[in-house]
Amino acid sequence: MAEQTVVAQSPGARTEKGNPLRRFLNATEIDTRLLGMVIALFSIWVGFEILSGGLFLTSRNLWNLSVQAASVSVMATGMVLVIVTRNIDLSVGSILGFVGMIMAVTQTRFLPGWLGYDHPLSWVVALSVGIALGAAIGAFQGLIIAFMSVPSFIVTLGGLLVWRGAAWMVTSGATVAPMDTRFRLMGGGADGSIGATASWVVGIVACVLIILSIINSRRQRKRFGFPLKPIWAEYFMALVGCGIVLGAVKVLNSYYMPINLARKYAEANGIAWPDAGLEISLGIAIPVLIALGIAIVMNFITNRTRFGRYVFAIGGNPEAAVLAGIKTRWVTVRIFALMGALCAIAAAISTARLNAATNAQGTLDELYTIAAAVIGGTSLAGGAGTIAGAILGAIVMQSLNSGMVLLGMDTPLQSIVIGVVLVMAVWLDTVYRARSK
Repeated sequence: MAEQTVVAQSPGARTEKGNPLRRFLNATEIDTRLLGMVIALFSIWVGFEILSGGLFLTSRNLWNLSVQAASVSVMATGMVLVIVTRNIDLSVGSILGFVGMIMAVTQTRFLPGWLGYDHPLSWVVALSVGIALGAAIGAFQGLIIAFMSVPSFIVTLGGLLVWRGAAWMVTSGATVAPMDTRFRLMGGGADGSIGATASWVVGIVACVLIILSIINSRRQRKRFGFPLKPIWAEYFMALVGCGIVLGAVKVLNSYYMPINLARKYAEANGIAWPDAGLEISLGIAIPVLIALGIAIVMNFITNRTRFGRYVFAIGGNPEAAVLAGIKTRWVTVRIFALMGALCAIAAAISTARLNAATNAQGTLDELYTIAAAVIGGTSLAGGAGTIAGAILGAIVMQSLNSGMVLLGMDTPLQSIVIGVVLVMAVWLDTVYRARSK
């Protein structure tokens, strides 16, 4: 038998019969804020494509953009939880720099003597040390905020200075390089990409997961007696989701190795080099896969776990959360510990990409991370924010940077543009919240 769609219109829905757009948005349940973000991102891309003379929307630039946005995207997912609880973390860039330096020193000075040079476990040990250290730093700052009642702004502002100084003291400001060959794969590049075939496999698996997620959501709604979306809306969302995924894979697979790297790859793998050369697709970069994996996990944590519900309850009404029996102090400690661990993962991506750890690494990343979360719809008033919005915000920030670099804009002017965009994002959030009330 054909599945019956439960129709349960609210009084407001009946008054909107004459508005096709509103009916479409209600049927598909598309988040209008995220839709606005997508439209804004598309406008930015088109604008830079025109101004740069067709250089922006090339497969090479979009591939580089995806890699460059990975580390900020990872930290932005954690910043969502921090800001949702009405806190702020200004130390993320400094934690990234300090933890990145520790991981670099671990794999270049200590592990060769214990495990030997270029040991298969070197990158695992270095990454584990970094994540543990980042989580410990975050938990320490969270304890001060939660149990000593020091505002997060002050604690993390102090952390910004302390951890930046600590990064310098580890090596007296010297750059540490090179990194372990396996560790470098987390930074992308010719070796740190999975190739065309594996990229298509990832894309197809993602499409299957999207379809299964829609089917499971519909079953859950039916099970608990909630109104179901029209069946055409389910097909539409599945088609759009799969179209975006496969389109992204197509673009990333369209970027080929530069000829020198392709020649080395052919020699290393015993491939004959034809007169016309070889077109070897890089495919999806490993840091992009890491960022997407983190986003999926963080989305599950925020939407499907008790911890995630506690985070939004605290952000919505801290006093009510306490009265409801939520241990708000320990939740705060866990949030900052999670933020520190994500900074460590971002540090691994950044260090691997540079193939070095420097004293200036992560400088101003706190600005880009906070901006990505806020531009993505996370409210500074607390209680509202999405992981998907933060990822989109990170892409918007990196798109602005990439576009301005292509146009040859001076660094001070780039900072002005970023500052204006951030202020406008907060103003739009204020307007949106006022209208929603």
